[in-house]
Amino acid sequence: MKSLLTPDVAGQIKEVLKMMENPIKVILFTSHDCESCEPTLQLLEEVSALNDKITFVERTLEDDKVEAEKYNITLAPTFVILDQNNNFRNFRFNGIPAGHEINSLISALIDSASTKPFFDEKTLARLSKIDKDVNIKVFVTLSCPHCPGAVSSAFRLAMTNPNITADAYEAQTFSDLSMKYNVSSVPKIIINDKYEFLGNQPIEAFLNEIEKIK
Repeated sequence: MKSLLTPDVAGQIKEVLKMMENPIKVILFTSHDCESCEPTLQLLEEVSALNDKITFVERTLEDDKVEAEKYNITLAPTFVILDQNNNFRNFRFNGIPAGHEINSLISALIDSASTKPFFDEKTLARLSKIDKDVNIKVFVTLSCPHCPGAVSSAFRLAMTNPNITADAYEAQTFSDLSMKYNVSSVPKIIINDKYEFLGNQPIEAFLNEIEKIK
């Protein structure tokens, strides 16, 4: 099978992944009836092989229902990441992280392996006051250069406050969801299915919307 990553790209990713601090586990959930699952599996296998700190496993929605329910996964392909203590990092990436979204994947790997704070003290103080359940949805496309920044912001918020979960969706793969949420431009960010905004906005924009939740 032909490699999805060229030697040059693989070398660049390998160099960037040297920033990883601790071991992590990547779990990909596939389905027996899923067109994009095979290339997603191959891509994650190739990237995971570039750093010894990454353990990669595949699960299926049909055969691993209990584990899928544990991480609230209903779509395929979807991957999650566990930290060095096997703690779920509170985000899911739904779809193939190819194109520009390879950057979302790499950032998620490095961030999940880190124990350092992602934000300054002022932002952390605002985040610490969020005590209600928050879900952030980020709709992306593989050709969108601004989408990885929005995905990274959402994932970092989820990794910082246990009340926050984040989901990235590749809009074309999950076109029904894109229609449901009226996705016409990306990145589109939707918080608790109520508040929404467009673009790779600063973290303050996320917090401003989150703080509206009653």
